[in-house]
Amino acid sequence: MFLKSLAIAIAAAAICPIASSAQDNKDEKPWTYVDAQDLRVINQGFKDTERPYARLPKWLQDSVRPTLWERQQCSAGIAVRFATNSTRIGVKYNLFYNAHMVHMADTGIKGTDLYIFEGDSAWRHVNTNRPYLKDKDTKMCEATYVENLDGKMHEYMVYLPLYDGVDNLKIKVDSGATIIPGSLDLISSDNRIVAYGTSILQGGCASRTGMGPTAIISRELNCEVINLGFSGEGKQDQCVARAMAQIPDVDVFLIDPVPNCTEMQCDTLTYGFIKTLRTARPDAKIVMLEGPIYPYSRYDSYFGNYLPKKNAAFRRNYEKLKAENPDNLYYVTSEGLDGPEDDGTVDGIHLTDLGFRHYANKLVPILRPLLPKK
Repeated sequence: MFLKSLAIAIAAAAICPIASSAQDNKDEKPWTYVDAQDLRVINQGFKDTERPYARLPKWLQDSVRPTLWERQQCSAGIAVRFATNSTRIGVKYNLFYNAHMVHMADTGIKGTDLYIFEGDSAWRHVNTNRPYLKDKDTKMCEATYVENLDGKMHEYMVYLPLYDGVDNLKIKVDSGATIIPGSLDLISSDNRIVAYGTSILQGGCASRTGMGPTAIISRELNCEVINLGFSGEGKQDQCVARAMAQIPDVDVFLIDPVPNCTEMQCDTLTYGFIKTLRTARPDAKIVMLEGPIYPYSRYDSYFGNYLPKKNAAFRRNYEKLKAENPDNLYYVTSEGLDGPEDDGTVDGIHLTDLGFRHYANKLVPILRPLLPKK
């Protein structure tokens, strides 16, 4: 299979140490290791998952293809929010697959990003861990993001791997430092977007985890964005639509499946997928996003004809649904999705950080007015 082959209850007080480690250097200050489950885990749609940072409920396993179940183990889009006065911050976790791909940096596949909040809605990237295995048997990674901080309380966020799964995720801080779940006002759960799609939506091929598309949109809109992008498996499965409809407090569903669907699938599956969401969640807005017109299709006559046909089939279903009920249904064309210069892909399809910046720039102005002001 793809990856195998590629080898809240918010506490008011400071969290007590979960575990402490032996120090490699006796002169090094001791760390406190805090289980991320005792902090604030965001951008996760389901609580009843097989593993702590998987993305679909375990009861769905028997209803989906094994390859789809494999992709949902990836922790794409999920992040941990916390505040601390530690002068050092690091991370320790075990990988599920220890995946590797020739066209995506390991820092994006299985690394993690640390962000700090600087005020005025500005989240800033601090550092990324290079995911070297410290223990090959357990696939354990451990790293320090930053040292010599000012020792004041700051709000932080750690983004999890995009194309691998994680277990036993710990945030490490100075022994004796205060660490608490992050403020509910930052990346607010009052507004939620569920984004469904393909490898591009999952985050392929961002150079680091904070540059995945749903992470950028989440920071800019200050809301949770649940990433249900499944590489090669965004094929509008009815059972997935029914599961998505059960996610609580969703304001907007962003539907972006065209890259994984054939023209026939765009024609025959789209109506039922969207209809399931509309029936179950009539008050939620649904945004249907066309598939991108890949740069090479300008010169490849087959794909130059075929990609627009897929979008046309997708749009016909939108028009049918819109005719039935015009409320809360929106259509976004692919125009401008890849930016003005066609330099936003790593392989003609999957996006670089520049490509994801363009993707977010297209969608943020569309999504912002659809979120209720709470």
